[in-house]
Amino acid sequence: MWQGLQSITDYKKKTSPVADQGVLLPDRLNNFFARFEDNTVPLTRPATKTCGLSFTAADMSKTFKRVNPRRAAGPDGIPSRILRACANQLAGVFTDIFNQSLSQSAVPTCFKRATTVPVPKKAKVTELNDYRHVALTSVIMKCFERLVMDHITSTLPDTLDPLQFAYHPNRSTDDAIANTLHTALTHLYKRNTYVRMLFIDYSSAFNTIVPSKLVIKLETLSLDPVLCIWVLDFLTGRPQVVRVGNNISTPLILNIGVPQGCVLSPLLYSLVTHDCVAMHASNSIIKFADDTTVVGLITNKDETAYREEVRALGVWCQENNLTPNVNKTKEMIVDFRKQQREHPPIHIDGTVVERVVSFKFLGVHITDKLNWSTHTDSIVKKAQQRLFKLRRLKKFGFSPKALTNFYRCTIESILWGCITAWYGNCSAHNRKALQRVVRFAQRITGGKLPALQDTYTTRCHRKAIKIIKDNNHPSHCLFTPLSSRRRGQYRCIKAGTERLKNSFYLKDIKHNIEWLLPTY
Repeated sequence: MWQGLQSITDYKKKTSPVADQGVLLPDRLNNFFARFEDNTVPLTRPATKTCGLSFTAADMSKTFKRVNPRRAAGPDGIPSRILRACANQLAGVFTDIFNQSLSQSAVPTCFKRATTVPVPKKAKVTELNDYRHVALTSVIMKCFERLVMDHITSTLPDTLDPLQFAYHPNRSTDDAIANTLHTALTHLYKRNTYVRMLFIDYSSAFNTIVPSKLVIKLETLSLDPVLCIWVLDFLTGRPQVVRVGNNISTPLILNIGVPQGCVLSPLLYSLVTHDCVAMHASNSIIKFADDTTVVGLITNKDETAYREEVRALGVWCQENNLTPNVNKTKEMIVDFRKQQREHPPIHIDGTVVERVVSFKFLGVHITDKLNWSTHTDSIVKKAQQRLFKLRRLKKFGFSPKALTNFYRCTIESILWGCITAWYGNCSAHNRKALQRVVRFAQRITGGKLPALQDTYTTRCHRKAIKIIKDNNHPSHCLFTPLSSRRRGQYRCIKAGTERLKNSFYLKDIKHNIEWLLPTY
């Protein structure tokens, strides 16, 4: 279907710079991706007792039936549709294999193999670092990892790393952005204050994790020691090849990092960084996967705590083998004081961090004035490009239903991205520009499309209810219920500025959401 749409809309597929390279490119890329290897003998620990974790054939069958049949096969060539279709027949065999693997704390090498496919990060590739490597691993091993992941998450405390907004249920980029903005806005309405935000970019964060250090952290979290040894074996001795077209590189054995594309990798990365927390109450370290933001609340020009936080974070990075990419790390200062003075720069590893007036934070453009013109202009431009394709489809006689589906997939998703975090403080001009896109799309599709204001209101209420029901959500404490006779109403937060009044949390707290709460 998408090939037909591309043909109709004159979509010109970008020629991949990878395909034009010679036969030496796979080996060069494989050596580059493995550049963090230190050629040391990996740590091994003999299992002194049997692992207390085991799986049943029913667990295995259920996991196989959840496999996406369109998922690409790994190096073993076993297609996912076979596992799904023959789940009951294969469950018993793989249950024995997986339980044996757990009891011996060893992962078969065939399950650890990875075929890496380089994907260009940008249209014009100028160096090897412009490629992002995506690992294709065994679908069978992914099923095994999912079972292990479910066990690990069930043993971890719910309050672990509350400001990590990735890899947790009921957490999203909306929450990370809303939390960051609320932290800043509640501080800025006070006298003689400003906020410094440091957006840290790590160099190949997943590829630099040291498995032995990870295992030590897993043990401190009271995980089964035998399972910790199994994780260590899973991350070491991993054969990797790079495939570019029909050319395949020479295999290399990796003992550093977690393979991107594995089910366990995001969880293991979050466990490595769970102890990366703020030292001072005036600072916050907000994380979404490997995107880390230090928010420093400055009062009376005293930046001592903020600068100590940045230095401590640098020490933590050295201890955990993570390297900040200073060229991509940016700082933004939000200062609404009438008499502003020059702010001394921040240094990381002796290099000055560039100060910017706008930064794309988790897909949303944030400015030092905390207005949303830059962000709305960006998404309106993107949406208008897709409106052209929508008009082309109408000329080819597509039905209103097909046009509406195309709108929802390609245009609506852009307009609605993290809408709860930024739409409340949009200017009237910005809102008109956004709604104009919806009206144009409505004329093309010939059907009624939801207004952005209605979508914003509905999504805010839905997210507020989820936060209220989730006692472990970092923003749950903001919703303080009033007396039992005023059920569904919450104590308002003091707001000294219009920006704070129009932010997500205050708008929902002040609104009576009783009609959305379940009755008992």
